[in-house]
Amino acid sequence: MNGIINFFKPAGMTSHDAVAYFRRLLGTKKVGHTGTLDPMATGVLPICVGKGTKVSEYLLGVDKEYIAELTLGTSSDTQDRTGTVINSSDEIVSETQIKQVFESFRGEIYQVPPMYSAKKIGGRKLYDLARNGIEVEREPRKINIKDIRILHNQDNRKITFYTRCSKGTYIRTICNDIGELLGTYGHMSYLLRVGVGDFKIEDSYGMDTLNEMDKDALVNIIQPMDNAILFMDSVNLDDRYYKPLTNGVRVELNKKLEVDTNKLHRIYVSNEFIGIGNIIEENDRKTLKMEKVLIR
Repeated sequence: MNGIINFFKPAGMTSHDAVAYFRRLLGTKKVGHTGTLDPMATGVLPICVGKGTKVSEYLLGVDKEYIAELTLGTSSDTQDRTGTVINSSDEIVSETQIKQVFESFRGEIYQVPPMYSAKKIGGRKLYDLARNGIEVEREPRKINIKDIRILHNQDNRKITFYTRCSKGTYIRTICNDIGELLGTYGHMSYLLRVGVGDFKIEDSYGMDTLNEMDKDALVNIIQPMDNAILFMDSVNLDDRYYKPLTNGVRVELNKKLEVDTNKLHRIYVSNEFIGIGNIIEENDRKTLKMEKVLIR
């Protein structure tokens, strides 16, 4: 059992709860997730099993895709529907205004992390400080909203939208900030994560389905480790490289090999995935050093 399960997390379950669930389901302790998903949210949460936990760090940086609902008129201390309402407004906004503000969020923007988040400042999680009534200054962070589209607008009060964004993006903060720019406040009333890199919602498994599977069926839905890092370029070498690479020895490659250098690659030997390596070009020489050996 080494690889990734594309899990459909239900509402009310924390990412930590999801890990505990799969430890019980699979009868193994070596389980991890690939970045937290808020308890109120549903959707894609890739779960790493066995040696698959060694690739979880690389999934943290991939793009995420969401379908969310913004409710205008009120804002909350958590920036979503689970929080306490702190502001309200009867301001009426138009469809044109809403479209214009949404478009202004496209591309690279700066976002201030919410107080109710797992981000740490001074060694303490922000949500621990917030629950004790403490608010601290947070530095804005650059994020990239690569796509944002309104899917449905209900009376200019509830707006369902799709977005694809870089790591570290808080969708509830987008909702809060759009509401403020419109002068009528806003909060996130629904969140569905539909994609994490190459893991899509249409290929995910929910708890009801998983609970009905026997051990063999569960093993069969575990995707190979390299499926988690398909965004990396790949290199396929011949058998003579297997022993040195799996023993951590740096090897010299044919300088005519057409490959991007100074970046991580998926490394295969005779079509067998063996791990993640860095190809470096120096003095007209290309060398490969494994960063992680992931043979089964």
